[in-house]
Amino acid sequence: MSVMELFNLKGRRALITGSSQGIGYGLAQGLAKSGAEVILNGRDTRKLDEAVGRLTANGYSVQGVAFDVTDKSEVAQAIAKIEVEIGAIDILINNAGMQFRTPLEEYPDEKFDELLRVNVKSVFLVGQAVARHMIKRGKGKIINICSVQSELGRPSIAPYTATKGAVKMLTKGMCADWAKHGLQINAIGPGYDASSFVNGHVLYVDGGITSVL
Repeated sequence: MSVMELFNLKGRRALITGSSQGIGYGLAQGLAKSGAEVILNGRDTRKLDEAVGRLTANGYSVQGVAFDVTDKSEVAQAIAKIEVEIGAIDILINNAGMQFRTPLEEYPDEKFDELLRVNVKSVFLVGQAVARHMIKRGKGKIINICSVQSELGRPSIAPYTATKGAVKMLTKGMCADWAKHGLQINAIGPGYDASSFVNGHVLYVDGGITSVL
């Protein structure tokens, strides 16, 4: 079996939040190229439609569902609609996020609140809504997008580092609660230049033991 066959996602359906551009769009391309049916998400319907158009023009199976990942009722309605009208979500990538830079002593509290909603609350809301369906099926994969700032502090982005640290721990908590139901929950902390930027890192393939011990 070739490497591409081993990682073939044909027959799998993936929802990626915040995927009309940036990292989310890149992830959508990768999953679609591997055979997955991809559901893009965003709030800007124009950008979402354009992103869907570009991917479908390349022959990929892609749809767009617009909803606000920070709004509980919108999330619940959208996930229910996807499950009924499109099909079961096999893979969820919680990618939606934002950044705001300014010295910490001048950081507006409304921006701090917005960062918490977009970067952390959305992971909880969408993760919970999707997991409820995955738990019934006894399987599913959730990938949360962290950051190198999940581990490191940098000037002018302290609230961002706090949110990404929270996503790291929320990932561990999801594993602690949902692994027993057959779900796999992991996180990726993107940097630059793909594998050439991975150095001195240990990836533990341990079934989640380091998340709970």
